[in-house]
Amino acid sequence: MADVKRESGRRRSNSTSKWLVRSFWFVAWTFLWLAVLRVVGQQHATSPSNSAGSSIQLAGDIILGGLFPVHVKGERTPCGSAVYNRGIQRLEAMLFAVDKINREGRLLPGIRLGVNVVDTCSRDTYALNRSLEFIRASLNAMDHSSSVSAATAGAASFQCRDGSTPRDRRPPSQQTKGFGPVFGVVGGSYSSVSIQVANLLRLFRIPQISPASTAKVLSDKSRFEFFARTVPPDDYQAITLVDLVERFNWTYVSTVASEGSYGESGIEVFHREAGARNICIALAERVSSTADERVFDNIIRNLYKKPFARAIVLFTRADDARGLLAAAKRLSITSHFIWVASDGWGRQHKLVEGLEDVAEGALTVDLESKSVPGFDDYMLSLTPGNNQRNPWYGDYWQEVHGCVLPHNQHHPQSTSAHDDQPAIGNVSVCPAGLRLTHLGYEQDSKIQFVVDAVYAFAHAISALQRDVCGNAATSAPGRRPVYGACPQLLSYDGGDFYTKYLLNVSFLDPAGSEVKFDARGDGLARYTIMNYRRLPNGANNGYDYKEVGKWYNELEMDPADVVWTRKQSAIPSSVCSQPCGVGEVKITQQGDTCCWSCDRCDPWEYVENEFKCADCGPGRWPYDDKRGCFDLEMQYMRWDSLLAIVPICVSCCGILLTVTVISIFVRHSETPIVKASGRELSFVLLGGILLCYFNTFTLLAKPMIFTCAIQRLCVGTGFSIVYGALFTKTNRISRIFDSASRSAKRPSFISPKSQMVITSCIISFQLLGTVLWMWMEPPGTRAAYPQRDQTILKCRMEDSSFLLSQVFNVLLIAVCTVYAVKTRKIPENFNESKFIGFTMYTTCIIWLAFLPIYFGTANTNEIQITTMCLTISLSATVALVCLYVPKVYIIVFHPDKNVRKLTMTATYRKAPTRQGTATSSPPANNSNHKLPNHHSAVGYCCDCGQEFSTGGEKVQLQQTVVTQQNQQKQSISAVARVIVAPVDQENSSLCNESAEETADDTSKNNTPAINRRQHVVHVGLSSDGLMLDDHENVTLL
Repeated sequence: MADVKRESGRRRSNSTSKWLVRSFWFVAWTFLWLAVLRVVGQQHATSPSNSAGSSIQLAGDIILGGLFPVHVKGERTPCGSAVYNRGIQRLEAMLFAVDKINREGRLLPGIRLGVNVVDTCSRDTYALNRSLEFIRASLNAMDHSSSVSAATAGAASFQCRDGSTPRDRRPPSQQTKGFGPVFGVVGGSYSSVSIQVANLLRLFRIPQISPASTAKVLSDKSRFEFFARTVPPDDYQAITLVDLVERFNWTYVSTVASEGSYGESGIEVFHREAGARNICIALAERVSSTADERVFDNIIRNLYKKPFARAIVLFTRADDARGLLAAAKRLSITSHFIWVASDGWGRQHKLVEGLEDVAEGALTVDLESKSVPGFDDYMLSLTPGNNQRNPWYGDYWQEVHGCVLPHNQHHPQSTSAHDDQPAIGNVSVCPAGLRLTHLGYEQDSKIQFVVDAVYAFAHAISALQRDVCGNAATSAPGRRPVYGACPQLLSYDGGDFYTKYLLNVSFLDPAGSEVKFDARGDGLARYTIMNYRRLPNGANNGYDYKEVGKWYNELEMDPADVVWTRKQSAIPSSVCSQPCGVGEVKITQQGDTCCWSCDRCDPWEYVENEFKCADCGPGRWPYDDKRGCFDLEMQYMRWDSLLAIVPICVSCCGILLTVTVISIFVRHSETPIVKASGRELSFVLLGGILLCYFNTFTLLAKPMIFTCAIQRLCVGTGFSIVYGALFTKTNRISRIFDSASRSAKRPSFISPKSQMVITSCIISFQLLGTVLWMWMEPPGTRAAYPQRDQTILKCRMEDSSFLLSQVFNVLLIAVCTVYAVKTRKIPENFNESKFIGFTMYTTCIIWLAFLPIYFGTANTNEIQITTMCLTISLSATVALVCLYVPKVYIIVFHPDKNVRKLTMTATYRKAPTRQGTATSSPPANNSNHKLPNHHSAVGYCCDCGQEFSTGGEKVQLQQTVVTQQNQQKQSISAVARVIVAPVDQENSSLCNESAEETADDTSKNNTPAINRRQHVVHVGLSSDGLMLDDHENVTLL
């Protein structure tokens, strides 16, 4: 039990120590602030208006302070003589709400609310000085409540040294009888006033609710821990203004802000939000608290220097907004600017009075508010006679009606707009029956928020009453509670009252709107968008405000509902640069996103964002709107294309002609001319030509794995067949004649079977190379992009690798051409050698022309394919026409020439014979002379010094002499002799001897002299220049 008592004693001791520390600091801060405020109060003289320094004090158990801008700011004094219409309305709204709560009695049973309202004159320092009345009232109430508590509890909170209870020694007129403690303050209106007052009230833990202050900084609980408001902070209003500007696509605007926390903090949020949405600020102006007409004129001139920034965003107080409008009218700039204003302008008619033409078309933001039921009737019922509790109501009455009350007729300066303006001498006296009417009165938009603030205090006090007083407020009859409330309620800590009760209220106000606070003490954000326009029934010179939208977390407005000036029916423009067109991007200077020039993207680029073009990439192309890309259609040679039809026609004609030649050769395969052509190689060559023509169809086919493989195989194989066969032919001719000039030995590998083997080896080599190529680079398809707007489907092989695969065929062509040159001087009857030569020359010319055309058209796939097809077809056509058309012509049209005699002629010079060496001459006129069979005999040409082989066969000889006189061929009856002897140097001496004998014989027979060097001997050779095989007879004609 003793431990419990000791513990209880320690707790009381600690509690007492904490209370003493808190009391010490409380007293210290109180005296400090009183000293500061005393200095401030001495610096500001009392307003020249008799009522400016007055206040409204209504007794009650609990007092609510009030701060309202009744008078305007003075230029050389704190307060001017002019009265704010909305200041009076808000003041009366507080009185109206207090009267209603007291009259109904249900919300605060047994408790009567009192008020202590002062005028701030719209100046923060003056409002701070006047707020001292709330501190003094709280201290006096605390003293009185302490005395009452001591008398009730039997112990005094304050005690004299002799133990007696202290007495209030002030005069009765200064004692606060019937005035309870100041439980809270309603106000102020301007954020600058609220900030100053909140700093003072927090020292004394007095809660404050503002019905109009919207500065963002007031949400900072570390600085304004006991401040709340029934309106939202300016953050939401700034966002609303940005949404409004963005809705009209205005990207280049100027701003004007009032000096102080309201304008500066609000416009700061606007700038931040505008920057995030790429809305540029052309010019940012600030109106100082001491601005005059010269300052406003300079601001308007500066704004006008940015002609493209027509939208002007105002975050100003009402008097600053009016000053800007008046300056614009003085400078005759009445319809250029588009005003977008905050709730500092709102829907005030007094602000635009006389400036309607300048303000026409303005868009203003105002807090969404409803008309408070009963307040209009209350205001219309007031007169200076029945509203004696409001010392400023007479000034308001005179301001509204433009007259002077009878008791002020000797002081007409009270009606002047400013305290330093001259008085109006001819003002009439207000008649006795004068009343407010709806024509000169309109409920201010902030009335609802003033009523909400009063009701918020009432609901919080009601909750506190239930918690701490119990039934003390409704005690038994005859027992009256102190000040209508229990002592615990009257002495309850203001800070706890704010956090536990005031911030937790939630109710429906008299207008039916929900009222509650968030954790920072801010009200709900709801705004109305107003449009100032000319209306048919407008009460103010034909102009009035019209609601055109709302904002509650997002903007709800139709731009078509807005009416601009009479000269502007369409939505006005406020942009520095016009929007870029389709496929264009903005080019801006560094740090400047407001103005730009437009640059067009390349045809293959799309607009990635408003500042950047991006490449669609290979095989893709942008849409018409340049907002994205699509895949290009794969292009390849179409069968119905003119570039395909031409090579197809050429190829078909070639195929038809080749098939015809093959048919003719097959039918006449046993004829001498077909045999003499090398029957087996001819068919091989014709097959290669036919394959070359078929290559056109493989090259024109749609690229696929199969068609690409066929292309690689057939193109090279076709050429290798044609030029391999031609190489074998020319090589055989060249070897035979080269061998004949060196020896009489028959050359090897000249039989048809050998020729076929050689040709097959050549073709096989090309096929092997093609197979290796397809193994190293498997056939397939790929997309080629010769131009940015084309996607070509091609076989997966490079042009260089394709040409590399034809190197062997090029080598064959070159070798064939060389052999054609070497065999160009063989006997003239061997015409096929000359045709082969012409074929090779023409082929070289064709392919030399093909290379530049092919590579020069690498970006045009169709032309490239067509060139390839025509080149292959032309090469095949040249070979077909040059080699086979003459033979076909003889076979078809001249079959009489298709005999062995004509196909086995060659021309060599005849060597003279030694007498008795060979056979005897046959009788004259007998042209048929059979030589004895002599194996491997040769004939020696005296003219050319070369031998020819007779193959040991029977030879018929006919001598033809060409005379030098008339160059005519004549047949002679002289017996010609052929020298048949081994080839050696001795044979050359026979030529001279033979020539002498021939000359003697000629003279004896009276025949013309014959030059034996001109004797011609025809040796039987095949028409392609080859010696006939041993099993065939050689006939000399």
